[in-house]
Amino acid sequence: MLAAVEVTSNWYLILSAALFAVGAMGLLIRRNPLVMFMCVELMLNAVNLSFVAFGDRLGDIAGQVSVFFVLVVAAAEVVVGLALVVAISRRRATTTADDLSVLRG
Repeated sequence: MLAAVEVTSNWYLILSAALFAVGAMGLLIRRNPLVMFMCVELMLNAVNLSFVAFGDRLGDIAGQVSVFFVLVVAAAEVVVGLALVVAISRRRATTTADDLSVLRG
């Protein structure tokens, strides 16, 4: 017979740490700028999950409010990042993170 498992905020924090670790490893290993931006977004969403989990644990809405600010920063980061990738892609057939020196003027 299986026992019921109660999902507490500790489970969400463990999931958040795992997502952040996957995003950090992807950011360090991969050289494709689009994949790097996706890894940064994964890390930001892991932080959002931890903000919500801590807000739930403390009984405060401040964690959820801070998620909105992180989402605004993430949206701005995507706009600037994609503009850089498009600018590099127009000059070269393949892009890597090392190609940012192409944009020097």
